[in-house]
Amino acid sequence: MLSRMAVCARLCGAGQSRRCRRRQRHSQADQDSDSEMDMDDEEEEERIVGRSVSRSSSCHNSGPSGAAGLGSGDSASAGPPRPQSLLDLPPELLVEICSSLPGTALPNLALVCKKFRQILNTETIWRRRCTEEFGMSDDLRKMEIVGMSSRDLYVKRVNPQVKSGRFMKLLPDYEHMDYRDVYTHLLHPYRHILGLWQPDIGPYGGLLNVVVDGLFIIGWMYLPPHDPRVEDPMRRRPLFRIHLWEKNKATIECMYGHKGPHKGDIQTVKKDEFSTKCNQTDHHRMPGGRQEEFRTWLQEEWGRTLEDIFHEHMQELILMKFIYTSQYDNCLTYRRIYLPPCLPSDLLKPGLFKGTYGSHGLEIIMLSFHEAKAKATKLTGDPNVPAGQLTLEIDLNCPVRLPNLEHQRSMEELSRLVLGVHEEAQRGLQARDAPSEAAEAPSPQGAEDVEPGAAACSHTSEAQPFVLPLGVMTRNEEYPRTCKKCFYGTGLIAGHGFTSPERTPGLFVLFDDDRFGFIWLELKSFSLYSRLTDQLSHAQAPSMERFEAMLRNMQSWTS
Repeated sequence: MLSRMAVCARLCGAGQSRRCRRRQRHSQADQDSDSEMDMDDEEEEERIVGRSVSRSSSCHNSGPSGAAGLGSGDSASAGPPRPQSLLDLPPELLVEICSSLPGTALPNLALVCKKFRQILNTETIWRRRCTEEFGMSDDLRKMEIVGMSSRDLYVKRVNPQVKSGRFMKLLPDYEHMDYRDVYTHLLHPYRHILGLWQPDIGPYGGLLNVVVDGLFIIGWMYLPPHDPRVEDPMRRRPLFRIHLWEKNKATIECMYGHKGPHKGDIQTVKKDEFSTKCNQTDHHRMPGGRQEEFRTWLQEEWGRTLEDIFHEHMQELILMKFIYTSQYDNCLTYRRIYLPPCLPSDLLKPGLFKGTYGSHGLEIIMLSFHEAKAKATKLTGDPNVPAGQLTLEIDLNCPVRLPNLEHQRSMEELSRLVLGVHEEAQRGLQARDAPSEAAEAPSPQGAEDVEPGAAACSHTSEAQPFVLPLGVMTRNEEYPRTCKKCFYGTGLIAGHGFTSPERTPGLFVLFDDDRFGFIWLELKSFSLYSRLTDQLSHAQAPSMERFEAMLRNMQSWTS
């Protein structure tokens, strides 16, 4: 760190001078009773920071004092003397140098000498660290909170007897706080929980994004739009928040329920895992009991009442989810997840998508590319196929050319087309597993030979007409009527409780850079997926190896 400061100083024209340092120490000795301690500190700082510079300076010294020769000759008359040490630099330049250092290095720098300690009390330095390292953009002297609704800033304290009340502000007074307190007691201690997480809620999973939002660290639970509006934006619900209620103490609050923030706790279980706990679960209860809680949850989760849902099986699934998820009371364990790496060769930009899953409603999946395979992993799931499982697997070596619109409307025609490619893919797998037998057998026919004019090896991205076959169920009739490419793939289906899982053939349809679909042949249903466009920070995978290891772990969590 100190060598880094020395480089900055040399760029500004500063060197090292023992003579200047001695003169400064002698003047301080007459003023401060503890000057001897400061001299020792500065001697140590000089040895660390300016060792190489002092050696080079001594080679040019002509007088016995060592540094006297640096200012002699014509260079001395050319202008004012150049600073010879970091401490000779103007305070504003020292502030700029310190502002470029990582915040974790600044406390050690304050131990070097008194001047550094004084410089590091400058608010500009810590404000820049909060901004550059954590994206904090708010002014501590203002009460404008980015991304916070009035409901999050205030809460209506309601008297149940009169059904009225008054709004009370739930924010502390930040006028007496500074950015150093925010960095030291809030942002840095909780930096390890920033990013994307998957809650352990049995088969249902979820998506939590922990961000610096204004003067808070907030855990936002991301919820899909109401079924079947797959192209609507995601909904967000705050589960917890952390902020400085006092100057040097962070306060953790549970945001679950409808009575406003209340006491909570966060514990780090192990690396890439943490847990939340609510200390006042009575705040989650409603006066009308479980029936009122269910009606409120149903309206938020599905945007409708139970009477509006006529399908009996769907009613059972909804009631089952409410009973299962409400028992946690926001006491959950979260495991870190990463966004998939992006390569120029990818068919489209990988990322998160929301898609339709029949009676289960909308779910969130993660699309990633692995050489000649595209994989869609569930982040939210259901009792049949839980979160963490590989819902779709697409073979990019098996493109499919659709027939004309008249033949596309026939489910039998589409099934024959896709199953022909499926058989070719299975023969290819068998040949790879038994190379000696494959060498004696005739080479497999191309997909075009199986169904002339249907299967294709063309990689053109020109739009072609698309229509769903008659008899295929879809939750959303507003799907695109043109597509770019189609590929053979398989989808995972299973019985209740993830029993008898099986991969069945289907057709992957790429509509554009933000939408794709999948036709499940066996289920005779269609899923439409739309990209999640929210900006997600602190979520990039360190490497492809770490990302693939995360996918394997996700499958093991719910297997």
